[in-house]
Amino acid sequence: MGDSAKHRILLVNDDGIDAPGMQILERLARELSDDVWVVAPDENRSGASHSISFKSYMRVKEVGHQRYAVSGTPIECALLAIHELITDRKPTLCLSGINRGPNLAEDSSYSGTIAGAREAAQLGIPAIALSQVFAHGENRFTVGQEKKIHWETSERWGLPVLKRLLDIEWQPNAFLNVNFPGVPPEQVRGMKLTTHGQRPPGCYVPEARVDEEGESCYQVLLAYRDGDKHPESDLQAIHDNYVSVTPMQLDLTHHPFREALLESFLGNTFSR
Repeated sequence: MGDSAKHRILLVNDDGIDAPGMQILERLARELSDDVWVVAPDENRSGASHSISFKSYMRVKEVGHQRYAVSGTPIECALLAIHELITDRKPTLCLSGINRGPNLAEDSSYSGTIAGAREAAQLGIPAIALSQVFAHGENRFTVGQEKKIHWETSERWGLPVLKRLLDIEWQPNAFLNVNFPGVPPEQVRGMKLTTHGQRPPGCYVPEARVDEEGESCYQVLLAYRDGDKHPESDLQAIHDNYVSVTPMQLDLTHHPFREALLESFLGNTFSR
């Protein structure tokens, strides 16, 4: 990745431009480069995944030097930044986060934080998604509910992790997903290269509620269950108090399944 001081760094997130994680990430990014741009949603867009709003307008408000609040999703922030707002030279690095809560295992399917990094990667920009996991034992909560979170762990470990990752040669069509464990920084045991874990089905569940006006409604709850115990998984690394670093790819093809399908299709055609 070369000399980090020469990077033009784009920061995006899904928690909103004023979120605590973005404030930490901006401080970390300015330790790496003097050329930092923040283009983030004007409000919380958690769970936005890779959504895009074709039928609505996006409003952009400049809120500081090279800082823009966007009435859009994380990937729309990345698109606007790269195509419209940063015009003289494209970013050389995108950092997405720091998310309030985990982005492990199947969380990645719903995460706007990971989507922001993935969109940048699709546009040819090296990208890292970063998340701060909640404390151990807080495995069931309403989305948006306040929980104890050790932001000091992201602040303490963020820069060493980023410097380590920026000092290696990256593969094309890939990006990185980093999770900081939900413990105080002195309890972190180091950094582990991990695989994408998997929890049992049913970690995201709708629950019946009654709103402020007495009307019946539903709200999604997170009911995390113990998952993949593979020693190389992101879930296991976080359980063991390591910073988890998972390489992710743009290619969603399940290659072993494809090979099996090719064998089953031998001698057959799809014509009627």
